[in-house]
Amino acid sequence: MSIVYISRTIEDVILEAFKYFSVISVTGPRQSGKSTLIKHLFPQYKKYSMKDLHVREFAENDPVAFLNQHPEGMFIDEVQKVPKLLDYFQGIVDDNPQRRYFLSGSSNFELFKDLTESLPGRAGVYELMPMSFFEAYGQNQSTDLDRILFDGLYPAICAKKNKASLFFPSYVKTYLEKDVRELLEIKDQMKFLKFMKLCAARVGSIFNASEICVELGVDSKTVSHWLSVLQASYLVTLLPPYYENITKRFVKTPKLYFNDPGLACYLLDIESPKQLSRDKMRGAIFENMIVMEAIKHRYNHGRENGVFFYRDSNHNEVDIILKQDGEITAIEVKSSMTYNSSFENSLRKIQGWINTPVCQKIVAYNGDFENEAGDIKIVNIRNLQHLFPLIEE
Repeated sequence: MSIVYISRTIEDVILEAFKYFSVISVTGPRQSGKSTLIKHLFPQYKKYSMKDLHVREFAENDPVAFLNQHPEGMFIDEVQKVPKLLDYFQGIVDDNPQRRYFLSGSSNFELFKDLTESLPGRAGVYELMPMSFFEAYGQNQSTDLDRILFDGLYPAICAKKNKASLFFPSYVKTYLEKDVRELLEIKDQMKFLKFMKLCAARVGSIFNASEICVELGVDSKTVSHWLSVLQASYLVTLLPPYYENITKRFVKTPKLYFNDPGLACYLLDIESPKQLSRDKMRGAIFENMIVMEAIKHRYNHGRENGVFFYRDSNHNEVDIILKQDGEITAIEVKSSMTYNSSFENSLRKIQGWINTPVCQKIVAYNGDFENEAGDIKIVNIRNLQHLFPLIEE
């Protein structure tokens, strides 16, 4: 069977970075396509995986010799397994400015933050999430939305090399046995799995740590640590509230989202698209996917932050706030296939809640009626990509 490569939006950013940076790192969750992306863009560089015990032993025992094997440079996969390598990059790239190193890893346990601090101006650090809706489906109208949400957007599933019912059980098992046990020394894997399931049940909600403490029978310090583990291994994102130039008291606690809707479905024990279609969490899973589309849009253009939600003490709320160039795009997300004018209520009032200019208001939903000409744009989620703010240098 031939290998299918699906182009990624972030390719242009990384190719541009190649001209300026001696070290390029691509981080992200397991199986998001990091290694495939680097090998596709730079096939001439030899790849070494730190999963290979012999390669890892060589890198640990003689890092200088390891890094000097190839005058043009190399690609090091799962570099976080040998963090001491980072100590040697600056001297090598300063002495060999034409040499290039490509790094990938499935955790950000401060490692890649240390990389940018130790190599100021020499390293480009990028995050690759599971595929965006646009990368996987474009404007294809034929795929059922419940199937998309259930399958998720990991490349192996989108390329038909695996299916959700097989992929996610193996994915979670590997995550618990490798990242959680080996890297993070969490001994009670079953309790940690229950923690993951409780988080999935709170997708799109304000994260209430005290509730989880009671259900798990652990203290707040443990919940805080476990949540940081999920963030560090790119399984969840905490969406911060928008706080600048607002006229009312605002909620200060973030919302929780999973970086892939299919993983959230699996943790919620949803076993088919049909079950999802009638599940009480369907709307939250749909919102989860759209929020992550906004975040991926930023990441895929080499940008960080800039995505928020709005909620104030009077329970006024807007699902997504995209801030760019001093202006805001406000997005309301609705999973319905039938449009209702009430979807616009918060968008019509938001400029009274936020002093920052709101340049664009969008209702993103799953119906056929669309209108991009009005003050509030109404779009099917398949066309949302085209209304995200254009990111220019």
